[in-house]
Amino acid sequence: MAEIEETHEEGMSFWDHLEVLRWALFRIACCLAICLVGTFMAMPHIFDKFILAPTTNDFFVYRWLTEISKGMIHFDPNFSVQIININVASQFMTHIHTSFALAAICTFPYIIYELWKFIEPALFDDEIKHIRPAFFGGTVMFFIGCAIGYLLVFPFTFRFLMEYELSPSINNQINLSSYIGNFTMLVLVMGIVFEMPLLAWLLSSLGILKKHMLTEYRKHALVVLLIGAAFITPSSDPFTLMLVFIPLYVLYEISIRVVKD
Repeated sequence: MAEIEETHEEGMSFWDHLEVLRWALFRIACCLAICLVGTFMAMPHIFDKFILAPTTNDFFVYRWLTEISKGMIHFDPNFSVQIININVASQFMTHIHTSFALAAICTFPYIIYELWKFIEPALFDDEIKHIRPAFFGGTVMFFIGCAIGYLLVFPFTFRFLMEYELSPSINNQINLSSYIGNFTMLVLVMGIVFEMPLLAWLLSSLGILKKHMLTEYRKHALVVLLIGAAFITPSSDPFTLMLVFIPLYVLYEISIRVVKD
């Protein structure tokens, strides 16, 4: 117990650090609650224009890619999906679920800031110099990943699955819960995947990962990344596959640059 109570920097004990962490978590919870109220109130106004936008051919990404590809990418002009609800409470629960997911994304920078302020006093000056850019760079990468998930990964995955036809006698009726579940999963997964360089840097700092390991197994990594991209976007269109694979490969190369020798 004497060791646990041993004072650290600025005379703070182990329990003092726990108290600081408790207040940091409390502030994060308050910020999240405030954002949740805001997103809950705004959700009826943005649900159709933002979350359900990929269900119609009017989605700006579809129109933009059609224009820049000059007909190489063909989209069905009549594409439109009607989302149905079969459970009494699904619309209300979806309202809460999507509001919370959006609030969590919006408060992500503040969460990172609070975590950084908690661990910063325990670091040396040279460690702070290297870790601060990693923390805040990871925040930017998270938002870039979420944007790619929303603009590219989810729309093309959803569209492929909707247009895939096992038998003409089968009509697709998409449940609200299924749509929202896939939407939030793919967007957040891409945000997390874009944290790859930060994870590589942390593993390198712990001595677990070395630069030569990533360079020697680059060819194997390419195959793994290609399989991963194909898993995320199960489409037969090579262009769609490359839209996911290229960012993943760029992230791998960035990871090599940030990893220590």
